[in-house]
This record gives sequence, structure tokens and C-alpha cells, in this order.
Amino acid sequence: MYVTRVATGRRAHRPPAPWHSGPVTDLSTQPWYADHEWLTVPDLVERLGLPVGRVHRLVEDRVLLGGRASGTFVVPAAFLRDDEPLAELRGTLTVLADNGFTDDEALEWMLTEEESLGTFPTAALLAGRKAEVRRVAQSLL
Repeated sequence: MYVTRVATGRRAHRPPAPWHSGPVTDLSTQPWYADHEWLTVPDLVERLGLPVGRVHRLVEDRVLLGGRASGTFVVPAAFLRDDEPLAELRGTLTVLADNGFTDDEALEWMLTEEESLGTFPTAALLAGRKAEVRRVAQSLL
């Protein structure tokens, strides 16, 4: 049961938020999926040295982004640097979301070659080109 306090001090019941706001795409069917290494939640727990709940929180807070592949939640390994979440990722995902990108669309954009960058946006972020990546992301319609 989910409860919140209202200004009167009484409890108000509210339903849980949906875990996914749209249809779920099986990432393994996407042409760009095979080009990347993917990590499951147990892989992330091991690499990040964090409990499962904290890894889930990183995804909820959009510090990391992932999707389902063959029924398993996965995150691109490219979203980590030195076994830490890529710091530049969160702001870039916010820019994409503000432009109306779904999580699946944002994943696809981050992991496919962007002509104006000459590489994958994730690779450009890893190379320190955060401002350029976000500028391109802002120009997308």
C-alpha cells in the first residue's frame, strides 16, 4: 500500500507509478544492439560495488539508462568509465528527454553513429566532447 501525508496530517492513498511509460522494445532486435557490450543488473552490482537497490536507483534517477533485451534489463557498458557511471550522461539524457525522446530513442541515439559528431555520441562523451554532444542533442527534432 502506498501512502502519503497531506497537509491536514491525514494519509492519502495513491497508486504506484508505472515502471515504464510506454511499450517495451526488445533491444536485442535492434540493428545497433550487437555493436555494444551490455551489462545486467548483477553485472552492474559487481562492477560498481553497489547494492542492487542503489543500482536500481541510478536507473530511476537517470544516472544510467537501459532497456530490456530478451526479457532481461541491460545497460550499455559504454555508459561506465572506470567502473563508475559516466558523469556526462545524465545531463545529456535530460536534454534528449526535453526534446521528446523516449528512453528507447535516447538509447538508440546514444549508441548509433551521429554524422555531425563523426562517432557515437557515447564515444564523444567519453572523449570529453560533452558540450558538442549536448549541442547536437538540442538541435534534434
